[in-house]
Formats: sequence, structure tokens, C-alpha cells
Amino acid sequence: MNRQPSRGEPPILTELFAALRGAALGVALFSGVVNLLALTGALFMLQVYDRVLTSRSVPTLVALTVIVVGLYAFQGILDLVRSRLLVRIASQVDAALGERAYRAVLELPLRGVTGGDGLQPIRDLDTLRAFLSGPAPLAILDLPWMPLYLGFIFLLHPLLGLLALAGAIALLAITMLTEWRSKAPSRHINQTMQQRLAISTASRRNAEVLRAMGFGHRIAGRWLEASAAHLAAQQQASDVTGGLGAVAKVLRMLLQSGMLALGAYLVIIGEVSAGVIIASSIAASRALAPIDLAIANWRSFVQARQSHRRLAMILGAVGGPGPILSLPPPCRDLSLENVTVAAPGMRAPLVQNVSLRVMAGQGLGVIGPSGAGKSSLVRAMVGAWPVLKGQVRIDGATLDQWDPAELGRHIGYLPQDVELFDGTVADNIARFDDDAVPSKVLAAAMAADVHEMILRLPEGYATRIGEDGAALSAGQRQRIGLARALYGDPFLVVLDEPNSNLDAEGELALTQALEAVRARGGIVVVVAHRPSALAAVDHVAVLRGGMMIAFGSKDDVVRKVTRAPVATVEEPGHPVLAEATPRLVR
Repeated sequence: MNRQPSRGEPPILTELFAALRGAALGVALFSGVVNLLALTGALFMLQVYDRVLTSRSVPTLVALTVIVVGLYAFQGILDLVRSRLLVRIASQVDAALGERAYRAVLELPLRGVTGGDGLQPIRDLDTLRAFLSGPAPLAILDLPWMPLYLGFIFLLHPLLGLLALAGAIALLAITMLTEWRSKAPSRHINQTMQQRLAISTASRRNAEVLRAMGFGHRIAGRWLEASAAHLAAQQQASDVTGGLGAVAKVLRMLLQSGMLALGAYLVIIGEVSAGVIIASSIAASRALAPIDLAIANWRSFVQARQSHRRLAMILGAVGGPGPILSLPPPCRDLSLENVTVAAPGMRAPLVQNVSLRVMAGQGLGVIGPSGAGKSSLVRAMVGAWPVLKGQVRIDGATLDQWDPAELGRHIGYLPQDVELFDGTVADNIARFDDDAVPSKVLAAAMAADVHEMILRLPEGYATRIGEDGAALSAGQRQRIGLARALYGDPFLVVLDEPNSNLDAEGELALTQALEAVRARGGIVVVVAHRPSALAAVDHVAVLRGGMMIAFGSKDDVVRKVTRAPVATVEEPGHPVLAEATPRLVR
């Protein structure tokens, strides 16, 4: 438990193990005393055979029994204490790394790291905690005390000591063989488990598609192949540890019988007393028990070591939030400086060298054909995707100069695929803020014109919407997502295809909401294919092939790109591009 940090270990792990060093030393100290007390049984049997039986003294037997009961009770208490200490050390590890592991789950997809269900950091932490609170660490802590028992046996007779030493060497060789042969199967188990989880997760998320188009059985076939590979890897690992464990168990029983036979021979030839037979057998059994336990738990040890390495690598790559000076709330502008964007984990750019500036109170429409890079650009604007080069600035500060939680309060974002969380409608609108002010929730709902719709739900704002908002229609999810984006009057509101699931009434409410954002000095960015979504913006950026081919006032850009007069249709208070824009964004 007292260890030196490995090279490349992230600071949080180094600091954690340093903080736990005192508790680990306490466990090691208790283990030393427990192992010393474990000689009680051997010494007791030696005294019973050599003193009590020869003297036929009942008082001596009673005295020895009382002493042994006290020592066993003390040993049991210490054993209980060290087990509880290990459980609490495991809990401290989980408490110290839990938030970082969860943040890694959120961060890794944004860096292009995918695999399985994306929960590997949390699963690795669970594995590490289960290992630390289980029996395997106790076996490891008991191993250094093997020489104590072997030395005791040597004191009884050198031949008995040599036999016990030979048995210990044989079991240690089996342990090393277990380590060597279990490495590859353990790695294969993790890989195949990730493959199986990835297929399971994708199938669950697309169950409707699989059912409607009838190719669920084909995906099931792929899952069965991955599952068969996973089971084969598990079987191979179990065969290794189980087979070598059985060999070790048989060897240990043979050694005990051999100790009895050798002890009996030494008694016959007068080398030792009869009590040595039992004492040496008990001591040998105790000496080899940690090896036997280590072999039985070797798979958990290998898994914990692999989990620790992955956690160290992931936490080192993701890093932790450093101290960031709190900046004043943004109120001036949004600027992009030669921004180039690629999908997380990829190097091929989807958007290249985009520069623009939007002032407070202005609205920007981002338009262009499918695949032009519109969604990629706005993801970079809100910090969801990192930029390959260039800078995104809010009031002159790059996004990494802001504390993420603080910046998030100033940003409202509605992606194409609206994801809601299992909770109440009010929870989702308030972004699960425990200190949410009800009036702000109502204001956001009313701004998105979703208040009346929510009141018609079974429990109103307290209605639980289920995982992924399963209890709501696509249009309802989108409008609640819009209310969430507007919650708290954020400075920057970025909406990606916000009217894709809205009817005419919803589109009118959307336009009014965006105009209200601009009226209070906020910035609106809208990705649109339908012209009605551009009614509330006054500037337009046109993307094509990942390049911005035009940027400026809405009328000027449309006139320039279409090379035709702009025809407008007046809706009640909302000019909407009619003829030129459909040709532009088609």
C-alpha cells in the first residue's frame, strides 16, 4: 500500500496516494501484528503436545487456553480493523477520483475518444475500489511475512524448513506463471467487453429503427459474435487462473501431508518431539496461505492494475481545471479569428479559416448546403468542440480563459438532436440547478412559449419526462430545449436548426424569443435551412465546403450570393426572406 508514484502518473493520483500513506502504513502495521499472532496456533499445539500431555497438568492446559483465547480475540479485532481501514481507503479513492472520472466521461467524447458505452473511467474506478476493499490486498500484505513462518519452521528442524521453503518457491513460481499467462486474456476481456457494450448501446438507442426496418436480427448477430468472443476470453482467463489455482491447491495439500510425514519420521528417529509435527504443519499452512489466496484473486489483481493504468492515462490526458480568474459577465461581442474546426479526434478540418464578429444586440444566421460545416462551426462557438487553430473569443477572452461552469451560465445552446435528462420538466429547463429560482424557470418557459404546453402535461412542471425525454414528442422536446437555452437570460444563444420540429405557432414564438434576446443586449446565432428561422437575425454567414464565402448584413449577403433582388414577405412584425433565401440554403 505504501508505494512510489509511477512515472507519468497525474498529480491527482500522486497527491491521493501521498494523502493515504498514513492509512496504508496503519494497515501494514496491523498486518504485521496479525501475522505475528497467527503463530499462536502453532505454539499452542507445540506446548500442548510437549508440556501438557507429558505432565498431565490441567492447570497448565487451562492457563494456555485462556492465553490463546485472548490472543485469538485480539487477532480477530485487528483483522477486523484492517479490513475496515481498507474499505475506507477504497471509499477515499472513490471520493477523490469520482468527480474526475465522471468529468472524463463527459470530456472524452469531445476529444474523439470513444468505445463501448463511454463509461470506462467510472467502471475502472469501480474496479479499483472493489479491489482495494476486497481480500486481495490482505493477501499481498501478508506475503512479506512468509519468511517469519519459514524461519519458525527452520527453528523446529532444518529439514522441515527446507521442505516448506521448497513448497513456497514452487507456489511463487506458479504465481509468476499465473501473472504471465493472464495478461493477454485480461486485455482481451476488456476489448471484447467494449465491443459488446458499443453494439448494445447503439442498439438500445436505435431500437425503433431496428424494429421498423427489420434488421435487428443482423445487429443481434453482430452482438452474439462479440459476446462469444467476450465469453471465450473470460473462459481463457478463468482456465488460466482456475487451472493454476487448482495446481497450487493440490501442491499445498501435498506439502501439508509431506510436513506431517517428515515430522513423523523425525519423531521416530528422535530428532524432534511429537508437538513439532502439528506445529510445523500449522506454520507451513499459514506461510503458504497468502500465496494461495493471491493466486485465487489474481484475476482481480490484474484487472485492478489495468484499471489503474487506464485511469492514470485518462486523468493525465484530461487534466483538471486549474485556477481561473473569474471574469465579468460578457456584454460586448463574439468573435472568431481564423477558426478551423475538426471533429473530435480527427485531423481533417470540417470548417476552415472562419473569421467574423457579432456585436451585442445582433443576430447571426448561419446558412449553407448540407455538409457545409454549419453545425461544426457553432459547436466550436460554444466550446463543445475544440478548434484546431484560431480562437473563439467572448468579450475578448478565449473560451479556455473562462471557468466552464461560469461560462455555461452565459451560453444557451440548442443542438440539432435535443437531449433531455430523466427528471422533471422544471429540472431540465433550470439545467438541474438545485438553487433554481422558480420565476426564472417560468420566464424561460414563457420566452419559449412553452408555458401553456407544460401546464397541459399530467403534473405540469413537475412532470417527469423519462430518459431522453421519452414521454414527450419531438416538438415538445425541442421547445423545452429552447426554454433551457433561454434560462437565466444568457448573453450568447446558439440554436442549431431550432425550428426543425416546430409548427407555425412554434416558429412565431421562436422568432419572438430571439428578438427578445437581442432587445436585452444578447447575441443570437441560428443555423437554419428554413427561411423563417432567419426572421430574427440581421446578419448572415454563408458556408460552403467548410469555407465562409460571405458574411455581412442579411440583405447584402443574400443579394450578393443570389445576385438577385431580395423579395421579402411581411408577417406580423417579422420580415421573412421569401424567394432569394430558399435558393441560397437549398
